[in-house]
Amino acid sequence: MSLIRAAATVSGLTLLSRITGLIRENLTAAIFGASAFTDAFFVAFRLPNLLRRLFAEGAFSQAFVPILAASRERAEHAALAGSSDAQAAAAATRTLVDRIATVLFWSLVAVSILGVLAAPALVYAVASGLRAEPEAFHAAVVMTRWMFPYILFVSLVALAAGILNTWRRFAVPAFTPVLLNLCFIGAALGLARWFDPPIYALAAGVVAGGIAQLAIQIPALRRIGMLPRIGLNLREALADATTRRVLKQMVPAVLAVSVAQISLIINTQIASQLAPGSVSWISYGDRLMEFPTALLGVALGTVLLPSLSRASSSGDTGQYSALLDWGLRLCVLLALPATVGMALMAEPLTALLFHYGRFSAHDVEMTRLAVSGYSVGVLGLISIKVLAPGFYAKQDIRTPVKIALLILVVTQLLNLVTVPWLRHAGLAVSISIGALANATLLLVGLRRRGIYQPLPGWPKFLLQVGVAAVAMAALLVPLVTAFDWVALRATPAIRIALTLAVVAGAALVYLLVLLITGMRPAQFLRRNRPGS
Repeated sequence: MSLIRAAATVSGLTLLSRITGLIRENLTAAIFGASAFTDAFFVAFRLPNLLRRLFAEGAFSQAFVPILAASRERAEHAALAGSSDAQAAAAATRTLVDRIATVLFWSLVAVSILGVLAAPALVYAVASGLRAEPEAFHAAVVMTRWMFPYILFVSLVALAAGILNTWRRFAVPAFTPVLLNLCFIGAALGLARWFDPPIYALAAGVVAGGIAQLAIQIPALRRIGMLPRIGLNLREALADATTRRVLKQMVPAVLAVSVAQISLIINTQIASQLAPGSVSWISYGDRLMEFPTALLGVALGTVLLPSLSRASSSGDTGQYSALLDWGLRLCVLLALPATVGMALMAEPLTALLFHYGRFSAHDVEMTRLAVSGYSVGVLGLISIKVLAPGFYAKQDIRTPVKIALLILVVTQLLNLVTVPWLRHAGLAVSISIGALANATLLLVGLRRRGIYQPLPGWPKFLLQVGVAAVAMAALLVPLVTAFDWVALRATPAIRIALTLAVVAGAALVYLLVLLITGMRPAQFLRRNRPGS
């Protein structure tokens, strides 16, 4: 199967997810604005999201997918060789999935119960500034209690995604976030009038989205014969040697993900102490930043981790390095125009997506500042999604942890300088600089260990991409400054048409300059080995 095709599939479905996600944020901004109550929702949603990344998409996937891929590789080799051990190897893979599912399920049931009971303390720990608005603080506590069970559903979704991605079934996992967004949208439009305060409707939509995401995975798992069977005997599952190995790998992975989440908590705490709406402005800016980072970084990381794990398991060092090189070139090719676009089009994009209803011109300006700050780190944030799997697939999680710990310290030291100067936008700038430093250290680590050796042609490639990005910027600067994007709220159809035309024109110029300088799409075509 073509890796570029697999990445395109994931990227296309992620694009759909991000489009529906932007619609969801647009409705949130228009219906609820940027207020203490929207701050309360974002704080409450951040808590289960933090644990979701801790238990599921981050630590769990990093520890589980390489070991599952190696187990499947052994089963396939035994089957191809006609070995008498083939059936036992396949059964071992099946047992691994069942026991991991059992441990994950019961652990998260316990965490969900504790989260519901400890909601007031958790909200205070994340955003003590909300205590200045007692009603908003109470709302955050209530919504935290409603949404905590979401981590159970979405963590099982991450388990299913890890299995399906290992079997190279990328479409369903990539589509599932769309369901959360659709439930969110339905709740905002159809349920808000039934709740007091109306923001509670969004919490109900999150829970419904978690259930829907899990439900769509079940048929896909059945089709490959890998639907997990959750057992009642937790002790037996924990006694399994391979299960313990996954859990052992999760310890440094949890620390690695915790570092990023601790940074997020600190930033939320800082934002809650600033002007009302600061948490919301950062959240809306983060949503815009996640559009390119998820569309490109998540797609590449999702496709690369199973492929790298298989190359590592088979001892193919040349294939391993070539996969990383392919991923890094795509990062640079796609992240650089995204950086330029976000930096120069922060105002028109923010106005287009959020400037409706209760979202004011002041909110547009504040969110624009956050988007501009985030744009600095787009290349770093996307590159991390390629570079970190280079360690994970080798079952080396400790190195990214050490780097992440260093970056946490650097980011918070930067906040001491940037926040007094730039207020909420300073948080985005610090995150961006930290991401660039993180990616640089990961790259240096891979090079020093000989895991990654750049293939020939990088100087020419960087020159081509740089020239194309400069040409794109030269087009954007006069076009963006020629219009009052906030005033165009009175004519939304014209604002939409102008923004899309500018984006399309910039993309066209970038692609044309790449072609003129000699770059061709065939350079990025790459196939896995037959039968994979």
